[in-house]
Amino acid sequence: MRPRPLPSGTDLPVLLPAADRLARRAAEERRLALPRVTLDARWGAAILVTVLLSAAAAQAQSAPGQESVLATIWKWTPLVGQGFLLNIAISVVAMTCGTLLGVLLGLAQISLLAPVRAGSWFLTQFFRNAPWLVLLFYCIFMLPYRVTIAGEVIEIPNWLRATLGLTLPVMANVSEIVRGAVQSLAKGQWEAAESLAFSRGQTLRMVILPQCLKRMLPPWMNLYAILIMSTPLASIVGVEEAMTLARGALNAERRGDLLIPVYGLLLLAFFVYCYPIARATRWLERRAQVRI
Repeated sequence: MRPRPLPSGTDLPVLLPAADRLARRAAEERRLALPRVTLDARWGAAILVTVLLSAAAAQAQSAPGQESVLATIWKWTPLVGQGFLLNIAISVVAMTCGTLLGVLLGLAQISLLAPVRAGSWFLTQFFRNAPWLVLLFYCIFMLPYRVTIAGEVIEIPNWLRATLGLTLPVMANVSEIVRGAVQSLAKGQWEAAESLAFSRGQTLRMVILPQCLKRMLPPWMNLYAILIMSTPLASIVGVEEAMTLARGALNAERRGDLLIPVYGLLLLAFFVYCYPIARATRWLERRAQVRI
């Protein structure tokens, strides 16, 4: 018996809403060239429960007379916390420098000069699509360890070179955010400014960029959340940030049962730091009423 065909125009009510939502999210991520950070408070609760359960299991397996799991973690928390502050410092410096360079590069992408547009487009695409870890390795091993200025030898620490390695992809992504925001405005804005005898610089400074702020701020904050979660990559190139210090604490204790509690606590710290950023980003999107 042949199956009866569905009537013409019949939708599948279960699959279509999810498919439509996923399609919109994929389109947004392709347009921004960034994965979208969506954090849920339930994830933080799940991480906290995992940390507590793993700590309880480690305590149950500890030998008699051995220091308790919570006391051991508490002993190393100040040191790992200092490393986490370095993660934050790297992210802030990389985001600040990358934003300044990215704005200039993004404006160069809309330049009236074809060579400037082509060169800025190439730099944007190259650093936006290059793996962040590869850029870190290049900056760590190709930049000098020390420079001599006016007879004074200045050491360049690993964290500073790693910060430069993270600045380059941030610059490229900010450039694309700026280009997309500027080109999303109606052409009439340019024509209205031209009718008032504004120069191109005045048009950008007084008309275009102020209107672009509400479009650029949510993806900019989303990019920062991605950046702070990428700073542990610096541990691979020898920067003593939170991940490196946590690994050092585990090696010093020589207790394999502390692996999940220590790294879980570090994961929870990153979540607590990024969650307000994600919530603020969603609030700004709703307030500005701009789909990104």
